[in-house]
Amino acid sequence: MPVFGLPTGSHALIIAPHPDDETLGAGGTIARLAREGVRVHVLVPGAPGIDTDLRAKEFDSACHTLGAADHLISPSAPTDPYDLVGFIESGTRMGLDRLAPDLLLLPAAGSHHHDHRRIHEAALAASRPRSEAPGIVLGYRGPDDHWPEPSEPARISVDITRTRSVKYKALDCYTSQLRPDPHPRSLPRIHAVENTAGARAGVEAAEQFCAYRMVV
Repeated sequence: MPVFGLPTGSHALIIAPHPDDETLGAGGTIARLAREGVRVHVLVPGAPGIDTDLRAKEFDSACHTLGAADHLISPSAPTDPYDLVGFIESGTRMGLDRLAPDLLLLPAAGSHHHDHRRIHEAALAASRPRSEAPGIVLGYRGPDDHWPEPSEPARISVDITRTRSVKYKALDCYTSQLRPDPHPRSLPRIHAVENTAGARAGVEAAEQFCAYRMVV
């Protein structure tokens, strides 16, 4: 069964606070969507304080590995919350108004990282019910976002058993961001999170999402 019932040729937009969040939080799902014929677009609407050249190269490699149709880091994104909403709506070629994605993946609420909270609030506001709004809006969490314990439950599970290896190839592109065990961004800990999510869903490995809208 296609992920979320999306037919071939559908469009998915993943909004990531930083290059690597798309892979850490939803890499297996992105790879599965791409494998099933969904055109996946990944947008980083500004990434303050990063080594742009290095992270851009890592981001390019990871997105190509996952099979994304298009990806973009936009360092010109505004910092004002109100302006950032408008930027996500129409400020790039991946704006919601232009792309009109069927699926939007955004950072889930409750992260301890202020960049994640800022992008969550702006992306959720941009995807409010209106004519250009995506029918499916889901929130993803990275391995760092499980502390403190999230108050918002992630109730949607995606079986990534067959695309897990692709996710790990993409994670290998982010050599500057992975850490040794027992850091949450170490491969053993990421693996453990996926195993736990898989056990809850009755599969080998899964990624979990918070549902904000599901119109199918």
